[in-house]
Amino acid sequence: MMTMTPTTPFPAERVQDSDVRVLLLENIHTDGANFLRGKGYQVDTLDRALAEGELIEAVQGVHLLGIRSTTYITEKVLNASDDLIAVGAFCIGTNQIDLPATTRQGVAVFNAPYSNTRSVVELAIAEIISLARRLHEKSTDMHAGIWNKSAAGSHEVRGRTLGIVGYGNIGSQLSVIAEALGFKVIFFDIDDKLALGNARRCSTIEELLTDADVVSLHVDGRPGNAGLFGEEQMSLMKPRSLFLNLSRGIAVDTTALRKHIESGHIAGAAVDVFPVEPKRQGDPFESELRGLRNVILTPHVGGSTEEAQQDIGRFVASKLRSYASNGGTSLSVNMPEINVHVDATRHRLAHVHHNAPGVLAKLNAIMGDHGVNIETQSLATRGEIGYVVTDIAAEVGPDVLAELAQLPETVRLRQLS
Repeated sequence: MMTMTPTTPFPAERVQDSDVRVLLLENIHTDGANFLRGKGYQVDTLDRALAEGELIEAVQGVHLLGIRSTTYITEKVLNASDDLIAVGAFCIGTNQIDLPATTRQGVAVFNAPYSNTRSVVELAIAEIISLARRLHEKSTDMHAGIWNKSAAGSHEVRGRTLGIVGYGNIGSQLSVIAEALGFKVIFFDIDDKLALGNARRCSTIEELLTDADVVSLHVDGRPGNAGLFGEEQMSLMKPRSLFLNLSRGIAVDTTALRKHIESGHIAGAAVDVFPVEPKRQGDPFESELRGLRNVILTPHVGGSTEEAQQDIGRFVASKLRSYASNGGTSLSVNMPEINVHVDATRHRLAHVHHNAPGVLAKLNAIMGDHGVNIETQSLATRGEIGYVVTDIAAEVGPDVLAELAQLPETVRLRQLS
């Protein structure tokens, strides 16, 4: 059972687990929905993304919202959804979510930073080999009835140099597997990352581009990465090199990429992400990269294997459930991290507040004045937000909740039991 306590208005609506409403968009794996239904939640699903206006209407009365990469959580959406306590991004990236706004409103955000890593890496390896052997072209010719048995332009990957831009979870695992295939691996990352195996760190992206036979982009969606890879960077690449973008569509200037492919400077490319992507299955896809030989275009399927989507569905759903029912914020993208244990004999207060001196003392003074016995308590802060989880022997009444909610530092207060 949880008591939903927005800072205004008060008193709060009391919500049983069976009344918790969940909305999952964009064809999230059924394991996620089934897991949450198994916990007693009401779960609705849609197989497509929602535009801002549609989402504002759909999220009314929803406590937990699940999205993938094409639904955008804006401040306007958050302002219109008083009941929303958590958003689950059933993917790696969270750039489609206004994280500062969710944090200000005490809405927790969770994602799946590791669950589809292997799937993306396997696609990258498959596409590198396909481009090096020009398999896409040969297959297209064969379907057109053309027998073109030639070794011209077809190469082994052994002994080639793979340059990885972005050495996070995906980039580093790609590094290990590529090295096992015989690649020499170099990488560039703005953060200080430990090189795995025999990989060599480049001090600049320019150094990487001039040395690599294959360049694979694995960066996140932060605004600073918009336009990261354009005319200047492509001009620095080795003649007849290969290029892959399986990370973020905004990172690459597709006009420049088309120019360098048509000129032959870049021998082939594989692109899985695009600046503008269709919102639903079957919608038309437009890109200036269409129709180019030795260019593999895929519809944002880097992490779309049954194994990855099943893992993501279970992982993010479990994080949403832990936060909603128990107050746990382990691996939250935006909230202070508190790992909680489940004890059915205790009641729990979860208090999100502005990170200011003396908040904990104020909370405890109010509870002390009302004779509330504190059994255990955990506090964590993150930037401008603090989070306190307090276990108590008995459920507190609305007068205590009202006083706690009216503290000027309170962002969001929930009673869990």
